[in-house]
Amino acid sequence: MERVVVGMSGGVDSSVAAAVLLEQGYEVIGATMLVWSPPGVDMNYSDSCCGLSAAEDARRVCARLGIRHYTLDFKDVFYERIIRNYKEEYQRGRTPNPCVLCNEWIKFRALLDRARSLGAEHVATGHYARIRFDAARQRWLLLRGLDRRKDQSYALYRLSQEQLSRTLFPLGELTKPQVREMAVSLNLPTAGKPDSQETCFVPNNDYPALLQLLVPDTFRPGEIRSTGGQVLGRHEGIANYTIGQRKRLNVGSPVPLYVTGIDPDENRVVVGTAQDEALYRTEVVAEDVNLIGFENPPDPVTAPMPVTAKIRYNSTDQPATLHFEQVNGHLQLTARFAEPVRAVTPGQSLVCYQGEEIIAGGVIAG
Repeated sequence: MERVVVGMSGGVDSSVAAAVLLEQGYEVIGATMLVWSPPGVDMNYSDSCCGLSAAEDARRVCARLGIRHYTLDFKDVFYERIIRNYKEEYQRGRTPNPCVLCNEWIKFRALLDRARSLGAEHVATGHYARIRFDAARQRWLLLRGLDRRKDQSYALYRLSQEQLSRTLFPLGELTKPQVREMAVSLNLPTAGKPDSQETCFVPNNDYPALLQLLVPDTFRPGEIRSTGGQVLGRHEGIANYTIGQRKRLNVGSPVPLYVTGIDPDENRVVVGTAQDEALYRTEVVAEDVNLIGFENPPDPVTAPMPVTAKIRYNSTDQPATLHFEQVNGHLQLTARFAEPVRAVTPGQSLVCYQGEEIIAGGVIAG
């Protein structure tokens, strides 16, 4: 019987993932990962997916299923790989996506390493995505989940071939209503638990309070200027803003204004109207690239690739042409969109698809 470790967040999705694998004949072990929490903040019994209350919910599910459960302490590696990057990105005037890095370094690297020590060759989670092996290309492929409303493939684009080859997504072919129905039919303790909408290490979803703790130097007051250079007002710290933001600008204007740029060197926020050209781009450049659909990129001149591409998790992918080039010894990709895309945000990810399959992705450059 093949053994698999399931990352269990104490939610309904990972609970059903464990149950599905058990029904498929795997020997299942449940594991809840404890991660870093802000100093002086007790998150043990919050709604966080990685606190002790989540571990207790997961333990109850495992008891109901009759499987082992472990609580794993990943606080140190989480701080080094996720929190440090989070701080550095905000100091650069960028807006990071910590869930993307957490998937790469915690759920599918640290957990996979721990799974080996438990005698398991695979890990599984409750993500809505699919993995297939393409014999012709000799590549493991990452595909969207069948339930497009819940699809989480975007946040998984950084997984390596090794990680994909040893990962199972039992919910990839299911819809959220089906998962809820299964949880009820199995009488799982988490059947009625609502979906978490928060980043696991942000207490009460209060991002400004956390950022004031982590990066106090980004809360120096500074100028808010128009795209034409006119001083319109003052801000209370660049970490309060992201590209495309309208709220909390505190600038008197007869028309709505949106953040079009953040300049950390000048400690300045730049704003424009909804029609301002600075808010739109047809070309998006990404670095720190991960290739999934192929080992080596095609020739950048003779073989531009037709794709659809997303510039943030909740956006809809849009038609684009994908181009690759080497810059200072590192692979860089550029998506040229058929129509301008709004609020391209450095630090977020550009993820490119062909149909259901993720081809490649990278972190949007400044």
